[in-house]
Amino acid sequence: MNYAALFRATLPETILEIAALMVLVVDLGFLRKAAMLTRVAAAALLGIAGCAIAVWAVSTAGSYSWGSDLLLAAGGSAEVAQLAILVLTVLTLLLLIGSEFTRNPGEYVSVVLMAAAGGLIISAAQDLIVIFTGLELLSLSLYILTAFAKKSGKSAEAAIKYYIFGAMSAAFLLFGFSYLYGVSGSTNLLQIVQESYFTSISGGSPLIYLALAMIATGLGFKIAAVPFHQWAPDTYEGAPIPSASFIASVSKVASFALLISISVALAHGFGAGNPMRLVFLNIGPSTRLAGPQAQWSLILAVLSVASMIVGNLAALVQSSVRRLLAYSAIAHAGYILLGLAFFSSSSLSSQAILYYIVTYGLTTVGAFGAVGVVERAAGSDRMDAFLGLHKRNPLLAAVLLVLFLSLAGIPPLVGFWAKFNLFAAVLRVSAGAVPFTLVALAVAFSAVSLYYYLQVLKRAYVMSAVDKTPIRAHPVTLAVLLFIAAAVLVLGCFPALLQGWIAHYYPAA
Repeated sequence: MNYAALFRATLPETILEIAALMVLVVDLGFLRKAAMLTRVAAAALLGIAGCAIAVWAVSTAGSYSWGSDLLLAAGGSAEVAQLAILVLTVLTLLLLIGSEFTRNPGEYVSVVLMAAAGGLIISAAQDLIVIFTGLELLSLSLYILTAFAKKSGKSAEAAIKYYIFGAMSAAFLLFGFSYLYGVSGSTNLLQIVQESYFTSISGGSPLIYLALAMIATGLGFKIAAVPFHQWAPDTYEGAPIPSASFIASVSKVASFALLISISVALAHGFGAGNPMRLVFLNIGPSTRLAGPQAQWSLILAVLSVASMIVGNLAALVQSSVRRLLAYSAIAHAGYILLGLAFFSSSSLSSQAILYYIVTYGLTTVGAFGAVGVVERAAGSDRMDAFLGLHKRNPLLAAVLLVLFLSLAGIPPLVGFWAKFNLFAAVLRVSAGAVPFTLVALAVAFSAVSLYYYLQVLKRAYVMSAVDKTPIRAHPVTLAVLLFIAAAVLVLGCFPALLQGWIAHYYPAA
């Protein structure tokens, strides 16, 4: 093994780990007796500096082609996801400056950076051992971040539930990986799918089908897909706002980047240029997939439909805006899974999914930040806390309007183009009746989602406030939220900006 090349491949993660240690040294060694605002700002700025250097390391890494001993990939979808994770981490750290839930900002920022390092590993991992290591680094950090509001009973309860479900999902995932290794004799994704078990049209070992089901269970938990979503509403509601925004954005980007890697491996293993279509649906005899590829697509399609239905319908009856965003996240996971269920080895599928997860992550960070400002002022995240928001803080109300309409997919905001590109990619890969029906279902539930987003906006703009006290946001927090809202609006009006950037990093097939 070339350890110099391995160190170069893990340089972004190493930079984040060094930054995490530096934050601890500065906060505990030099600023322990300083004012809390100074400690929070110093920790956040050091973390942001570490992310900025990691962005440079990712951008200059170049591209690694598929190889028999590849552990981490660079370039392509991995690079897009890693850059997105670092930018979202920076935004999360900026939101921390206006928060008051912890008196240990150094420890908090260090854990955030460790979680981001885990996300970077997951996004680039091409080996089962590396994937599991990255997932556990990310997951353990998220459990800690969820429980960081030590004076909140909801935070502790959410962390316990998250930890229990996470431990179960890790067990399923590890069992699935062990079966894959047992039948293939390799931990490398490409070597596994190139084995005769996967390439044989007649099918494969029954253990492979069990392995894929277990892997889907483990990863389904990470992305909060139905029926593995039970942890999400409680975690989103009980975690501190920066932690909730981090879980909803960075964790999702990393997990879906991993699913893209698995889908690309399956497509390459079966043969370049062949779209992943569901053989049992009889979409097209010339491009049918048999065996494990068909089962993987079937699992993702079932999870997609279930997530769209349950996520949107459950969100309709929520009175807590945090829980509403949690069920909204479940629904959005269903939309993305639809793109993965009908995945093509062409770059167009990957680009559409990456566009969706990047824009969704950006919008979600802003949405949680806006909800956090209202929650700190009103002491609650209930919908009634948003009454008359346009008079109590017009800028915050405008931010909420832009971000919620984008999540609903209203043009010309970026959320509309994310859904349009994703659904168009599905229909481009498979033009049969079944994919058309599933896309129509996704569009219908997108219309349903508009109802519960408008319920919040109606209180912010139409209904009168009981308490007319102005809501004030920390200047840094307000600046970040305005930046996110402006980015969502500009990227929606000029969608080619982000599409061209992703296409630059993900070469066309």
